[in-house]
Amino acid sequence: MAEQQSRKRVCIIHGYRATPGNHWFPWLKDKLTAIGVDVEIIAMPTPQTPKLDEWLNQLAQSAKDMDSDTYFVAHSLGCITLLRFLLKQNSSQPIGGLVLVSGFAQSLPTLPILDEFVEQPLDYHQLIQRASQCAGIAAKDDPIVPFAFSKELMEQLKADFFEVDKGGHFLEGDGFTALPIVFDVLVDMMELEK
Repeated sequence: MAEQQSRKRVCIIHGYRATPGNHWFPWLKDKLTAIGVDVEIIAMPTPQTPKLDEWLNQLAQSAKDMDSDTYFVAHSLGCITLLRFLLKQNSSQPIGGLVLVSGFAQSLPTLPILDEFVEQPLDYHQLIQRASQCAGIAAKDDPIVPFAFSKELMEQLKADFFEVDKGGHFLEGDGFTALPIVFDVLVDMMELEK
């Protein structure tokens, strides 16, 4: 008798100055919902003037009952916020996986308003224990988050890293209202979960 698989759940976390309706987030939600995945795009508070505590509290309220069927997709500021959130959780239960798009864990020269999010070092060992699978995606021509920052973060997390030659910061303004690589990487990750 086949073991019944529980439903996969994906939480999408937007970044600075974004909303759940921006960029490729609605497209990704529609694509995942169509294959039977439960999806929530979490609306982060005051995205124009983000505060770390408020963002962490929002995740704590939205991402309850995480388990091995829980996956996260985060973009830009959402990535470092997600990693800090995972480190604050007491659970030793690993989650299914993370896909981090244009992630960073150090001060962005052009956006000192976000420094509060990167002041404390991350415990990479604990993060690797917490997420059984992790992948990162970044564009070499990103004008907001230096490509080297994303690459270094993924190396620290021992994550799969997908480099895109031209993609900028994967914003609507860069032409991204869909981002198939995120869908493909995430679906592969979920199929690997036995």
